Amino acid sequence: MASITSVTKTAKDAAYVAVGLGVLGFQKAQVQRQELVQRLERQELVQRLASSRTDWREQVKDARSEIGEQAKRLDTVVSTALAAVDTRLEPIEAKLPETARGLLTQARVQAHEVHAQLRDLLATLAA
Repeated sequence: MASITSVTKTAKDAAYVAVGLGVLGFQKAQVQRQELVQRLERQELVQRLASSRTDWREQVKDARSEIGEQAKRLDTVVSTALAAVDTRLEPIEAKLPETARGLLTQARVQAHEVHAQLRDLLATLAA
């Protein structure tokens, strides 16, 4: 009878070991699944970032193009306005007293300098 008890005990121990190994295997599989999920989430995040970066670059490119177009239009408007002012002031300028004529000349020179600075700024923004 001792040998049947011994066999039964050995069978129970083997069953416990098998269940324990099964639990350990299941836990290991769970850990690996979690690691895989995290790895996939990181890959997805990297892909989203890459896509966002591409979208952002396109938006910047479009914005620069639009700034360039607006800069050209603004330069045209300012150039036209300055030319019109110069044309209207030339006949008047000769009739002004010397002091007023000097001030008017200074104002016109400054206006053209501001226009040159505006062109430089617009060129920088469009580049």
